[in-house]
Amino acid sequence: MRPLWKGAISFGLVNIPVRLYAATERKDIKFNYLHAECGTPVRYLKWCPSCNREITQEEIVYGYEYEKGRYVTIKDEDLETLPSRQAKTVDIIDFVDIAEIDPIYYDKTYFLEPAEGGEKAYALLRKTMEESGKIGIAKVAIRSKESLACVRVYSGGVLVMETMFYPDEIRSTDSLTGIRGDHVVDARELEMANLLVRSLTAPFDAGKYQSDYRARLRQLIEARIEKEEVVAPARPEAGKVIDLMEALRRSIEAVQQDRAEDRGTAGGATFAPYSGSPGARHPGSESVPRYTREAQWKQ
Repeated sequence: MRPLWKGAISFGLVNIPVRLYAATERKDIKFNYLHAECGTPVRYLKWCPSCNREITQEEIVYGYEYEKGRYVTIKDEDLETLPSRQAKTVDIIDFVDIAEIDPIYYDKTYFLEPAEGGEKAYALLRKTMEESGKIGIAKVAIRSKESLACVRVYSGGVLVMETMFYPDEIRSTDSLTGIRGDHVVDARELEMANLLVRSLTAPFDAGKYQSDYRARLRQLIEARIEKEEVVAPARPEAGKVIDLMEALRRSIEAVQQDRAEDRGTAGGATFAPYSGSPGARHPGSESVPRYTREAQWKQ
Protein backbone atom coordinates (compact mmCIF):
# COMPACT_ATOMS: atom_id res chain seq x y z
CA MET A 1 0.00 0.00 0.00
CA ARG A 2 1.05 3.56 -0.63
CA PRO A 3 0.46 6.12 2.14
CA LEU A 4 -2.00 8.92 1.46
CA TRP A 5 0.13 11.26 3.52
CA LYS A 6 2.74 11.41 6.23
CA GLY A 7 1.96 13.45 9.32
CA ALA A 8 1.57 13.10 13.08
CA ILE A 9 -0.86 12.23 15.84
CA SER A 10 -0.90 15.03 18.38
CA PHE A 11 -2.31 14.94 21.92
CA GLY A 12 -1.14 17.36 24.57
CA LEU A 13 2.52 18.00 23.92
CA VAL A 14 3.09 14.58 22.39
CA ASN A 15 3.60 14.22 18.62
CA ILE A 16 3.76 10.79 16.99
CA PRO A 17 4.92 10.68 13.36
CA VAL A 18 2.64 8.41 11.35
CA ARG A 19 1.73 7.34 7.83
CA LEU A 20 -1.92 7.26 6.76
CA TYR A 21 -3.35 4.48 4.55
CA ALA A 22 -6.85 3.82 3.25
CA ALA A 23 -8.13 0.82 5.20
CA THR A 24 -11.00 -0.11 2.88
CA GLU A 25 -11.63 -0.45 -0.84
CA ARG A 26 -14.72 -1.02 -2.92
CA LYS A 27 -14.90 -4.34 -4.76
CA ASP A 28 -17.87 -3.37 -6.92
CA ILE A 29 -17.63 -4.44 -10.57
CA LYS A 30 -17.33 -1.29 -12.64
CA PHE A 31 -18.92 -0.76 -16.04
CA ASN A 32 -18.19 1.65 -18.86
CA TYR A 33 -21.03 3.20 -20.82
CA LEU A 34 -20.97 2.14 -24.50
CA HIS A 35 -22.91 3.42 -27.49
CA ALA A 36 -25.35 0.56 -28.16
CA GLU A 37 -25.16 1.07 -31.93
CA CYS A 38 -21.38 0.71 -32.38
CA GLY A 39 -20.05 -0.35 -28.97
CA THR A 40 -17.78 2.69 -28.62
CA PRO A 41 -17.16 4.01 -25.08
CA VAL A 42 -19.10 7.20 -24.46
CA ARG A 43 -17.01 10.32 -23.94
CA TYR A 44 -18.06 12.98 -21.44
CA LEU A 45 -17.22 16.59 -22.19
CA LYS A 46 -17.06 19.70 -20.03
CA TRP A 47 -19.45 21.69 -22.19
CA CYS A 48 -20.64 25.28 -21.87
CA PRO A 49 -24.13 25.55 -23.42
CA SER A 50 -23.92 29.36 -23.59
CA CYS A 51 -20.59 29.46 -25.46
CA ASN A 52 -21.51 26.25 -27.30
CA ARG A 53 -18.05 24.74 -26.94
CA GLU A 54 -15.96 22.38 -24.85
CA ILE A 55 -14.02 24.06 -22.04
CA THR A 56 -10.85 23.14 -20.16
CA GLN A 57 -10.38 22.62 -16.44
CA GLU A 58 -8.49 25.94 -16.26
CA GLU A 59 -11.67 27.77 -17.31
CA ILE A 60 -13.76 26.36 -14.46
CA VAL A 61 -14.40 28.06 -11.09
CA TYR A 62 -16.50 26.99 -8.12
CA GLY A 63 -20.03 28.34 -8.00
CA TYR A 64 -22.40 28.41 -5.02
CA GLU A 65 -26.07 28.66 -6.03
CA TYR A 66 -27.53 30.87 -3.28
CA GLU A 67 -30.86 31.10 -5.11
CA LYS A 68 -32.23 29.53 -8.28
CA GLY A 69 -30.01 30.51 -11.23
CA ARG A 70 -27.81 32.92 -9.24
CA TYR A 71 -24.30 32.06 -8.10
CA VAL A 72 -21.36 33.49 -6.27
CA THR A 73 -18.02 32.29 -7.64
CA ILE A 74 -15.13 31.06 -5.52
CA LYS A 75 -11.58 30.50 -6.75
CA ASP A 76 -8.74 28.46 -5.29
CA GLU A 77 -7.02 31.59 -4.02
CA ASP A 78 -10.19 32.51 -2.09
CA LEU A 79 -10.11 29.15 -0.31
CA GLU A 80 -6.47 29.66 0.61
CA THR A 81 -7.44 32.67 2.76
CA LEU A 82 -9.76 30.58 4.96
CA PRO A 83 -8.55 29.11 8.26
CA SER A 84 -7.87 25.40 7.81
CA ARG A 85 -5.69 22.62 9.08
CA GLN A 86 -3.06 22.59 6.38
CA ALA A 87 -0.63 20.68 8.61
CA LYS A 88 -1.07 16.92 8.32
CA THR A 89 -1.88 16.38 11.97
CA VAL A 90 -4.43 14.15 13.68
CA ASP A 91 -5.11 16.52 16.57
CA ILE A 92 -6.75 14.61 19.45
CA ILE A 93 -8.88 16.98 21.54
CA ASP A 94 -10.86 14.57 23.77
CA PHE A 95 -10.88 10.96 24.96
CA VAL A 96 -14.31 9.27 25.22
CA ASP A 97 -15.90 5.84 25.64
CA ILE A 98 -16.48 4.18 22.27
CA ALA A 99 -19.94 3.03 23.43
CA GLU A 100 -21.00 6.69 23.51
CA ILE A 101 -20.61 7.07 19.73
CA ASP A 102 -23.47 5.91 17.54
CA PRO A 103 -22.13 4.18 14.39
CA ILE A 104 -24.09 6.64 12.24
CA TYR A 105 -21.28 9.15 12.79
CA TYR A 106 -18.61 6.96 11.16
CA ASP A 107 -17.61 7.65 7.57
CA LYS A 108 -14.29 6.18 6.29
CA THR A 109 -11.52 4.19 7.95
CA TYR A 110 -7.74 4.67 7.67
CA PHE A 111 -4.78 2.74 9.07
CA LEU A 112 -2.21 4.69 11.05
CA GLU A 113 1.33 3.31 10.92
CA PRO A 114 4.20 4.69 13.03
CA ALA A 115 6.86 6.43 10.97
CA GLU A 116 10.55 6.39 11.76
CA GLY A 117 11.16 7.59 15.30
CA GLY A 118 7.52 7.27 16.37
CA GLU A 119 7.34 3.60 17.29
CA LYS A 120 7.66 4.01 21.06
CA ALA A 121 5.15 6.86 21.40
CA TYR A 122 2.77 4.98 19.07
CA ALA A 123 2.95 1.90 21.32
CA LEU A 124 2.40 4.08 24.39
CA LEU A 125 -0.78 5.65 22.97
CA ARG A 126 -2.09 2.25 21.86
CA LYS A 127 -1.46 0.67 25.27
CA THR A 128 -3.05 3.61 27.08
CA MET A 129 -6.25 3.39 25.02
CA GLU A 130 -6.41 -0.40 25.46
CA GLU A 131 -6.18 -0.17 29.25
CA SER A 132 -8.49 2.82 29.62
CA GLY A 133 -11.07 1.65 27.09
CA LYS A 134 -11.08 5.13 25.58
CA ILE A 135 -10.81 6.39 22.04
CA GLY A 136 -9.55 9.77 20.88
CA ILE A 137 -11.78 12.36 19.21
CA ALA A 138 -9.72 14.44 16.78
CA LYS A 139 -9.77 16.91 13.93
CA VAL A 140 -7.81 16.26 10.75
CA ALA A 141 -7.50 17.73 7.24
CA ILE A 142 -7.57 15.27 4.33
CA ARG A 143 -7.36 16.72 0.81
CA SER A 144 -7.82 20.22 2.27
CA LYS A 145 -11.13 19.25 3.90
CA GLU A 146 -11.29 19.41 7.68
CA SER A 147 -13.02 16.39 9.21
CA LEU A 148 -14.02 15.21 12.63
CA ALA A 149 -12.38 11.85 13.41
CA CYS A 150 -11.74 9.28 16.09
CA VAL A 151 -8.60 7.24 16.77
CA ARG A 152 -9.04 3.75 18.18
CA VAL A 153 -7.22 0.44 18.53
CA TYR A 154 -7.90 -2.12 15.79
CA SER A 155 -7.04 -5.83 15.81
CA GLY A 156 -3.36 -6.65 15.60
CA GLY A 157 -2.38 -3.63 17.63
CA VAL A 158 -2.93 -1.17 14.78
CA LEU A 159 -4.33 2.29 15.40
CA VAL A 160 -7.07 3.29 12.98
CA MET A 161 -8.64 6.64 12.32
CA GLU A 162 -12.31 6.91 11.43
CA THR A 163 -13.44 10.13 9.78
CA MET A 164 -16.81 11.17 11.18
CA PHE A 165 -19.78 13.29 10.26
CA TYR A 166 -20.38 16.46 12.25
CA PRO A 167 -23.65 16.49 14.24
CA ASP A 168 -25.30 18.96 11.84
CA GLU A 169 -24.60 16.51 8.98
CA ILE A 170 -26.80 13.83 10.55
CA ARG A 171 -30.34 14.13 9.27
CA SER A 172 -33.24 14.51 11.69
CA THR A 173 -35.77 11.70 12.08
CA ASP A 174 -38.64 14.12 12.71
CA SER A 175 -40.03 13.66 9.19
CA LEU A 176 -40.32 9.86 9.57
CA THR A 177 -44.03 9.68 10.34
CA GLY A 178 -44.23 5.89 10.08
CA ILE A 179 -42.62 5.37 13.48
CA ARG A 180 -45.07 7.57 15.33
CA GLY A 181 -47.77 6.12 17.55
CA ASP A 182 -47.90 3.82 20.54
CA HIS A 183 -48.04 0.27 19.19
CA VAL A 184 -48.86 -2.41 21.75
CA VAL A 185 -46.56 -5.45 21.52
CA ASP A 186 -48.11 -8.78 22.46
CA ALA A 187 -46.15 -10.62 25.15
CA ARG A 188 -46.27 -13.97 23.33
CA GLU A 189 -45.09 -12.39 20.10
CA LEU A 190 -42.24 -10.73 21.95
CA GLU A 191 -41.25 -14.04 23.53
CA MET A 192 -41.20 -15.79 20.13
CA ALA A 193 -39.19 -12.96 18.60
CA ASN A 194 -36.61 -13.20 21.39
CA LEU A 195 -36.43 -16.97 20.87
CA LEU A 196 -35.78 -16.42 17.17
CA VAL A 197 -33.01 -13.90 17.93
CA ARG A 198 -31.35 -16.33 20.34
CA SER A 199 -31.49 -19.12 17.76
CA LEU A 200 -29.76 -16.91 15.19
CA THR A 201 -27.17 -15.55 17.58
CA ALA A 202 -23.55 -16.47 16.69
CA PRO A 203 -20.07 -15.02 17.10
CA PHE A 204 -19.29 -12.42 14.46
CA ASP A 205 -17.20 -13.94 11.66
CA ALA A 206 -16.66 -11.41 8.88
CA GLY A 207 -15.27 -14.09 6.54
CA LYS A 208 -18.63 -15.83 6.12
CA TYR A 209 -20.35 -12.78 4.64
CA GLN A 210 -19.98 -12.56 0.86
CA SER A 211 -21.64 -10.52 -1.86
CA ASP A 212 -23.87 -13.01 -3.72
CA TYR A 213 -24.79 -10.33 -6.26
CA ARG A 214 -21.16 -9.59 -7.13
CA ALA A 215 -20.32 -13.31 -7.43
CA ARG A 216 -23.27 -13.95 -9.79
CA LEU A 217 -22.42 -10.87 -11.85
CA ARG A 218 -18.82 -12.08 -12.20
CA GLN A 219 -20.11 -15.49 -13.38
CA LEU A 220 -22.33 -13.78 -15.93
CA ILE A 221 -19.43 -11.74 -17.32
CA GLU A 222 -17.08 -14.74 -17.51
CA ALA A 223 -19.75 -16.80 -19.29
CA ARG A 224 -20.15 -14.06 -21.91
CA ILE A 225 -16.38 -13.95 -22.42
CA GLU A 226 -16.18 -17.74 -22.87
CA LYS A 227 -18.93 -17.62 -25.48
CA GLU A 228 -17.12 -14.71 -27.16
CA GLU A 229 -20.17 -12.50 -26.76
CA VAL A 230 -17.91 -9.48 -26.74
CA VAL A 231 -17.80 -6.06 -28.36
CA ALA A 232 -14.61 -4.68 -29.86
CA PRO A 233 -15.34 -1.21 -31.24
CA ALA A 234 -13.09 0.13 -33.99
CA ARG A 235 -10.68 2.72 -32.70
CA PRO A 236 -10.87 6.14 -34.37
CA GLU A 237 -7.97 6.38 -36.82
CA ALA A 238 -5.30 8.87 -35.92
CA GLY A 239 -3.35 10.60 -38.69
CA LYS A 240 -1.38 7.91 -40.52
CA VAL A 241 2.40 8.10 -40.34
CA ILE A 242 3.84 7.79 -43.85
CA ASP A 243 7.48 6.84 -44.30
CA LEU A 244 9.81 8.52 -46.78
CA MET A 245 9.50 5.84 -49.50
CA GLU A 246 5.70 6.00 -49.32
CA ALA A 247 5.80 9.81 -49.58
CA LEU A 248 8.07 9.60 -52.65
CA ARG A 249 5.88 6.96 -54.29
CA ARG A 250 2.76 9.08 -53.85
CA SER A 251 4.55 12.17 -55.15
CA ILE A 252 5.58 10.30 -58.33
CA GLU A 253 2.02 9.07 -58.85
CA ALA A 254 0.71 12.61 -58.45
CA VAL A 255 3.19 13.95 -61.00
CA GLN A 256 2.35 11.22 -63.50
CA GLN A 257 -1.36 11.85 -63.10
CA ASP A 258 -0.92 15.60 -63.63
CA ARG A 259 1.18 14.98 -66.76
CA ALA A 260 -1.45 12.68 -68.17
CA GLU A 261 -4.12 15.31 -67.58
CA ASP A 262 -1.92 17.99 -69.23
CA ARG A 263 -1.40 15.79 -72.31
CA GLY A 264 -5.12 15.30 -72.64
CA THR A 265 -5.72 19.04 -72.39
CA ALA A 266 -3.06 19.84 -74.99
CA GLY A 267 -4.86 17.79 -77.65
CA GLY A 268 -2.08 15.36 -78.39
CA ALA A 269 0.91 17.70 -77.97
CA THR A 270 3.97 15.93 -76.56
CA PHE A 271 6.29 16.83 -73.72
CA ALA A 272 10.04 16.44 -73.49
CA PRO A 273 11.88 16.30 -70.20
CA TYR A 274 14.13 19.24 -69.45
CA SER A 275 17.72 18.07 -69.73
CA GLY A 276 19.42 20.86 -67.83
CA SER A 277 21.53 20.31 -64.74
CA PRO A 278 19.83 19.23 -61.53
CA GLY A 279 18.24 22.20 -59.80
CA ALA A 280 18.65 24.50 -62.81
CA ARG A 281 15.68 26.57 -63.86
CA HIS A 282 14.18 26.15 -67.30
CA PRO A 283 13.78 29.45 -69.09
CA GLY A 284 10.44 30.96 -68.18
CA SER A 285 9.76 28.40 -65.47
CA GLU A 286 9.70 30.71 -62.43
CA SER A 287 5.93 30.79 -62.15
CA VAL A 288 5.31 27.15 -63.06
CA PRO A 289 4.99 24.37 -60.44
CA ARG A 290 8.07 22.20 -60.18
CA TYR A 291 6.58 19.00 -61.53
CA THR A 292 5.37 20.87 -64.67
CA ARG A 293 8.78 22.48 -65.13
CA GLU A 294 10.28 19.01 -65.47
CA ALA A 295 8.78 18.80 -68.94
CA GLN A 296 8.22 21.61 -71.43
CA TRP A 297 6.84 21.95 -74.90
CA LYS A 298 9.16 20.74 -77.67
CA GLN A 299 10.49 23.67 -79.62
